[in-house]
Amino acid sequence: MSLFKARDWWSTALGEKEEFDQGCLCVADIDNSGSGQAKITVGSYMGYLRIFNPHPVKPGDGMQAEDLLLEVQLRDPILQVEVGKFVSGTELLHLAVLHCRKLCVYAVSGTLGNVEHGNQYQIKLMYEHNLQRTACNMTYGPFGGVKGRDLICIQSMDGMLMLFEQESYAFGRFLPGFLLPGPLTYSSRTDSFITVSSCQQVESYKYQVLAFATDADERQETEQQKLSSGKRLVMDWVLNIGEQALDICVVSFNQTSSVFVLGERNFFCLKDNGQIRFMKKLDCSPSCFLPYCSVSEGTINTLVGNHNGMLHVYQDVTLKWATQLPHIPVAVKVGNLQDLKGVIVTLSDSGHLQCSYLGTDPSLFQAPKVESREINYEELDREMKELQKIIKESTKTQGTSILHIVITLQSRLAVQKTKLSICVQPPLALTHDQFIFGDIESCRSKAVALSVFLKGNCPPAELEGNAVASYSMPTDLNPEGIPRVAQCKFRLPLRLICFPAQPSKTANHKLTIDTNKSPVSLVNLFPDFADQSNEDQVNVLGFQFLTGSRITLLASKTSQRYRIQSEQLEDLWLITKELTFRLEEHFKKQNSKDFTCTFSGSVPLQEYFKLIDRHFELRLNLLKRRLLTRFKDKTPAPLQHLDTLLEGTYRQIIALADAAEENQANMFQAFTKLKSATQLVIMLISLWQKLSTDQVTILEATFLPLMQDTQELGWEESVDAAISHLLRTCLSKSSKEQVLTLTSQLSIPKDTSRLKKHITLLCDRLAKGGRLCLSTDTNIQQTMVMPVNPVISPGRTGWQVLN
Repeated sequence: MSLFKARDWWSTALGEKEEFDQGCLCVADIDNSGSGQAKITVGSYMGYLRIFNPHPVKPGDGMQAEDLLLEVQLRDPILQVEVGKFVSGTELLHLAVLHCRKLCVYAVSGTLGNVEHGNQYQIKLMYEHNLQRTACNMTYGPFGGVKGRDLICIQSMDGMLMLFEQESYAFGRFLPGFLLPGPLTYSSRTDSFITVSSCQQVESYKYQVLAFATDADERQETEQQKLSSGKRLVMDWVLNIGEQALDICVVSFNQTSSVFVLGERNFFCLKDNGQIRFMKKLDCSPSCFLPYCSVSEGTINTLVGNHNGMLHVYQDVTLKWATQLPHIPVAVKVGNLQDLKGVIVTLSDSGHLQCSYLGTDPSLFQAPKVESREINYEELDREMKELQKIIKESTKTQGTSILHIVITLQSRLAVQKTKLSICVQPPLALTHDQFIFGDIESCRSKAVALSVFLKGNCPPAELEGNAVASYSMPTDLNPEGIPRVAQCKFRLPLRLICFPAQPSKTANHKLTIDTNKSPVSLVNLFPDFADQSNEDQVNVLGFQFLTGSRITLLASKTSQRYRIQSEQLEDLWLITKELTFRLEEHFKKQNSKDFTCTFSGSVPLQEYFKLIDRHFELRLNLLKRRLLTRFKDKTPAPLQHLDTLLEGTYRQIIALADAAEENQANMFQAFTKLKSATQLVIMLISLWQKLSTDQVTILEATFLPLMQDTQELGWEESVDAAISHLLRTCLSKSSKEQVLTLTSQLSIPKDTSRLKKHITLLCDRLAKGGRLCLSTDTNIQQTMVMPVNPVISPGRTGWQVLN
């Protein structure tokens, strides 16, 4: 048995199709045996009264025939059973049984049996009270400070407290502002009754106030009679707990008492004057509880059962133990049974009665001996080499998934209200993206450290970041300062998202870049990815993204060409861009100003169109997933099996929400891949047609109009509108095509055929000599405002933004 399960000491199932509640269980020495051994008394809504005296031969045994001392069926349902000194002239314990319209007090006794089956038990009715109102629950105690006897207080369903001095009825009082009955208990220290009203507040009433208040036997008196006769029933104290209460209990120790209230989400411990001593928020919906004094000085233990079948033990607000029960308890008690102290007795609403204890049993399990076999040293050596190879590869790739950078701010003048914002393109993420410096003195610098890492399952479309510093410069006319902004773009290293790998000989997608200079060794171009001792890497390198994709880069030994190949089209982009960038930097250091890269192959439009279709398909899937949010029928017709319908609807809504969330993640990944492939296509077109910088800027603005894709404005309709504009202006064949027929409102298209046709037409017109510009034959001039970049100087630890 598991450590966290309740240790089953004794258990049984009561009756068939009977129902029980929290008031149906009582544990006490009901037969006044004097030995201190408690018996278990259980009443049911079917009217059965049972008394048990468990004594299993070994823990876990079920009920034996002699364990059931008494079983009798009463005529009325049993709401609550209590044991106390309820009969005058004696201090022996008696059993009080509360029915809907009757209170009965019984004496339980056993006679010595003449056979081996044991003693014979019976109950004798001592007295009963017929109730004029339907009862809800009851409590008992030495009301008014009486000695040696217990009085009974019954709460009716309409809010009347009926007090009985044992065999005689004393008086009845109505609770003020009553709506629905709540749990009821009695505090002997303060001689007061404590309940929780339907207003979600704990209320306390002194017994003396109840005794001297207006008689409530007749509730039909007029308002004038209420004000003129007797005294009003006023509360001793009140506390709003903000939730309905399931049970209430009073625990006394060290001449102090505490009031415990079990709510729907919390349990509260109050002082006897109504002040909160402490409260505990519960993780699960509770079903019952039992506070009792702890062995630790000044603390109280509380057993809390919940609807997950768990029993938690709290010492004040600290969870000390959690144990699993085989049922959901509606009542829990603690008693001494058969010299076993602290037995936990729980009862479920279907009649599962169990006595359990907390603890563990020693495990006697021993692992069986395995059969010995001869050692194959050659196989062990081969396995060891494979493991060492894996360890070596993993140590090589350590540190590539996160990059620590430092950004330094320098200012020649004193500035105020300085803030720094750093931005990278997702799925790249930052540990910090906002920094506040306040005032910076002249010729001073501020440095910040942060980390960049890959957060996602696809490589990013960009390795460029942006740092923006906003500040204010005070002037004579404006001491508060004039707001200004300095911006710096930085480039992240390729090692952040990929690491060296073995080249692959086969690939689905291949690109060849031509140059006008002699080939450069790949070891010199990519020293951070090459092994200097490996001569084979002079002409071939392998790259593997952290997401799993592998790319191979080859350099021709005789011609001036470089080939990039991979299994996915979008994976070629970053390596191709890095190759052209490093080639330009290499020949710039050699003062070669006429270096150029060209592309003479065919632009892979068909593979590019597949990525467009995939992204567009996910957008359509997102439109199909709609959630029902409202049901506005004010007078709905009665429905059978409504709970089944609601459960089915709930499951469908959860499935739709999960599918929508998964589709959103897939769409972000598809859009990232689409951006990578788009930038690759832009680069290939620019190298193919030898476009100028301004023309490449127009092409980038046409194909990448959005930083992120949204459902209101998507990539497909935005790009289609931009390409259509170019086809009707600078790339038009005749003046008729320059008549703009674009609509002012963009909406998601039915399919991607029109977009793919326009992209193909754009490439065709560029191939026939068309050039991109922002002016048309109608002399409509559009201007592009370019930001002025600040001076950027590389530092040893990062980037510097100079004012």
